[in-house]
Amino acid sequence: MLTTIQAIVEDNQIKLLEAVPLRSGQRLLITFLNDVDSQFWIETSQSSLDTVWENEEDDIYAQLLGG
Repeated sequence: MLTTIQAIVEDNQIKLLEAVPLRSGQRLLITFLNDVDSQFWIETSQSSLDTVWENEEDDIYAQLLGG
């Protein structure tokens, strides 16, 4: 199974932004995103997220939660 997490580079070291269990010898794939790439993927995924989360069918959940 592939798991994607966010990380940053500090002092030439990769710092994970989430706690994940890693074992010695575990293989990793690392993708470097520049600021332009990051913004592209944020904007590209936003329309899909809006489609999933911003719909009238989900309004029933807000009503059930008293929102």
